[in-house]
Order: sequence, then C-alpha cells, then structure tokens
Amino acid sequence: MEVTKLIVTEKKAEQFSGDLLVFCVEQDKKNKLLKCDNPMVRSWLEQQGSLAEFSAKEDEYLLLYPQAALKEADGPAFFLARRLLLVGLGEVDDKKGDELRERCRQAGGIVAQQAAKVKAVKVMVCLPEILGLRTKAVAECFSEGVLLGDYRFLKYKKSDPKDETYQGLVEIRLGVSSATDAIHKGARQGQIAALAARQARDMANEPGNGWTPSHFAAHARMLAKKYSLKCTVLDKDDMKRLGMGGILAVNQGSTEPPRMVILDYRPIHASQILLVVGKGLTFDSGGISLKSAIGMEEMKYDMCGGAAVLGFMQAIGEERPDLRVIAIVPSTDNMAGGAALKPGDIITHYNGLTSEIVNTDAEGRLILADALAYGVEKFKPDYVVDLATLTGAVIVGLGHHRTGVLGNNDELVGRLLAAGERSAEPLWRLPLGKEYTRQNESQVADMKNTGGKTAGTITAAAYLEKFVGETPWAHLDIAGTAWEFTEKSYIPKGPSGTGVRTLLELVRRWKKEEKVEA
Repeated sequence: MEVTKLIVTEKKAEQFSGDLLVFCVEQDKKNKLLKCDNPMVRSWLEQQGSLAEFSAKEDEYLLLYPQAALKEADGPAFFLARRLLLVGLGEVDDKKGDELRERCRQAGGIVAQQAAKVKAVKVMVCLPEILGLRTKAVAECFSEGVLLGDYRFLKYKKSDPKDETYQGLVEIRLGVSSATDAIHKGARQGQIAALAARQARDMANEPGNGWTPSHFAAHARMLAKKYSLKCTVLDKDDMKRLGMGGILAVNQGSTEPPRMVILDYRPIHASQILLVVGKGLTFDSGGISLKSAIGMEEMKYDMCGGAAVLGFMQAIGEERPDLRVIAIVPSTDNMAGGAALKPGDIITHYNGLTSEIVNTDAEGRLILADALAYGVEKFKPDYVVDLATLTGAVIVGLGHHRTGVLGNNDELVGRLLAAGERSAEPLWRLPLGKEYTRQNESQVADMKNTGGKTAGTITAAAYLEKFVGETPWAHLDIAGTAWEFTEKSYIPKGPSGTGVRTLLELVRRWKKEEKVEA
C-alpha cells in the first residue's frame, strides 16, 4: 500500500468535497453546551439540543449525511462532503497536556475506524482549538491517531473479487485557520511516529516462516541505504569468534542461522551516545522446555522488541537528531532440534560470565546478554535501553496495560516514564536489588538463567544487569503490551508496535533534558 498523503490546509471545510468531513465537539457541562469551532455545526447542535445518541462524550461519534441534515439558515449552501462525522472529546477544560494529547489520538483513531466502515479514502479533519494544548500538538496527535488507526495487514489475504477489499486512506487533510510552520512540523512528527510504529507492526505480523533472522538483516540494510546509516551484521562464525555463547546456545536447535544486526546513526555534532537493544526471537517454541500448544502461534511475536528497535531507527533516519543512536538486534529462533540447548547445560557469555541453563524457555535474556555486553564494550554508550517480550510474569503483574521498566539509573528511568506518558505507552517501574540477584545464584556456574517462580520479571532484569556494568541502563519488558495492548481506537488486535513512540519521544526531548542537567 502506498503511503497515505498527509496535507495541512487552510481550505474551508464547506469547500471539501471528499468522502468524510470531521469536526470535533467538546462538552461544556458548566453551561450545558456542546462546543464546536465551526459555526454551522455549532448552530445545528444548538437547534438539536441534547441528542440521546450523541452527547460529545470522549470516544463518542455521530455520522451524518450533510445534504439532508446541515443547511445554512440564510442560504442554500451545503457542506459538499459526502459524509460528516462528529467526534466527541468530552470535557477538556481541566485536563493536562498528556491526557489532551491522548484524546486527540483516540479521536483520530475513531476517524480511521469510521472511514473504514464507509470505505472513505479522502478525509478532512478540522483540527479543534483546545485550551491548554498548542495547535502543533493537536496536529501531531491527530495525524498520529488517524494513521495508526488506519493500519491493516493484508499481505497474506486473498482479495474477494465480489467485494473489493478496503485498502485504507489515500489522503488525510488537516484543516486549520492558519497553516504555520509549527503545525506542519507537528503533523509531520505525528506521521513519522505512526509510520514507524506501523512498520514494527508489519514485522511482528509476519509469520515465523516469513520473518527470520535474515529478514531482520535485510531490513536493516534497507534502512541503512535509505537513511545513510552504518549497518553491520554478525553471522554465526562471527559470534563463535567473539564468544557469544548465549545467542549460539539458543540457536543450537534451529536450522536457521542467527544474526546480530547493528545499525549506527552517527551525526556530526553528537555529544552523547544512546544504545538501544531489541530482542529478535523470531519464533519461540520454548526449546526442550517446550511451551504449551495452546497459543503457541503467538510466539511469532517474540521478536517485537527487535521490530520496535528497527521501527525506531526508521524514525531516527527521518528526523536525524543531534544524538548518536546505535541499535542492536540479536536474532534467532528457539527450537527443539536434536542439538538443542538442554536444562543443566552451562554456557559462557560474551563477557566471560557462565550461566547454568535451568529452563530453555528463558532464552531471551541469553541473547540480550551477549548483545548488551558487546554493545557496551564496543560503543561505550552514555545510556542503554533494551526492549524485550521477556517474561509472562510481567503480564501477571501489570496485565496488558503497562510496560514494566527496571533500571540502574533513576534519571534514565524517569525520562522513559515521562516519554511513556507523553506517547500513551505507559510504563510502571519495578525494583531491582541484591535480594533479587541472589535468586539467580547457581552452585555450578556464575549464575543460572531463572530465579524461580517468584518475581520473574525482576530476576530476568537482574540477569541482564550483569552485562551493562556501570553504564546507565533501563530494561523495558513489553511482553504484556507488544500485543493485546489496552484496547484503543488506534491500536489494532495483535501487535501494537509499542516501544517505538516511547523511544522516539525519549530522543525528541533529549536536548531539553540535557539542558536541565546542565
């Protein structure tokens, strides 16, 4: 599908003749009014009074056909659009910035949903003026919400010749009274974030036989060529030479060779280095510690951390910040072949630490450990963030609503928490400490790869902590949010692309955070 055209326009709503024209309506409970910036719609709402089917609550909407319903009182002019959509924003007067941003995204998602129902391809959204939120932010979040909500994965579905499959929006117009440079920038930022997250969703939606470690490598090379990044791909022989015993051990039962993909964005005036590492487990059977057959097909999603990292690098290539960003994706699958890793085996990681394998289904930390140790030693980053669908325990603790975050640096974790709130990908911090690290102690090796049934998310992070040294580091366990994330108008069933927008928001605010530190 071609990229949807996004246009910021000063054209009057009454002149738009496309498929769907959208206005936002606020609740004003104090004055018992419904507020809309367009005078014609406002007049019509006043005439109708309180509609039982539409009171402008958050996420509420009303679809109308303007030639029949909206006519100017003193003339014959009608809206030219084929359909009119009113989207409720609820009460906004006392809301804070992050909540207002999310309401705009949610409203944008509703626009995409309703466009799909009526198979609209050209849409105009008249951006509302929201007290407490700059129009630039309104443009950013609406474009983000509409484009995220317009996502679909149809690659493997056969078209029905009797019923043409809806392919999505072709054109989105954002209507404003004055198309300033700031509004154009906001719309573009929303587009970049949404398309990057959609790319991560595409990767995750691919089946295990359609997305392998070599596909990660090929995609990274494509990004490198398009955005002038440096791409390095370590193969199995490289890993043997370097002593990456973790990823090699997980790969033992597979016929697919492993890859470690490295992308390096290096601007001229960068003062700091951010290393991001994403788990690229393209299918997880559990290995010898075989998973249950029920739901195992979802284990194609075990590479969502790697997908998020490459989606994020796509956005970095578009925005080109003054921060050096290095991404590493260790990739393999975890199969139960004749040579597979066994419980009781002992492996040696890149940094020389040995690990007793208690459970072969605790494989993500093994491949991340090598990637973290290698990245920290080679690139000497100022900060490290890793993303992984690492533990089922995080779903028990936080459900599908928040990503678990752990780290050795309060400042970095604080930045990530703020970025998560701003991008509506909320995080919740869990503790680390010696008492959790002790759960990973082994009698025959430096550590074992699980700490038992209790505190599973924390002990997994405690394992990774051994491989970052003193470098400020944070770990995001996205097992509960990478798919089946909290139901939202702009989040589809299946993979959500979570992590992409959080990382991007972290980098967008990086310079501001640096100034605060200074």
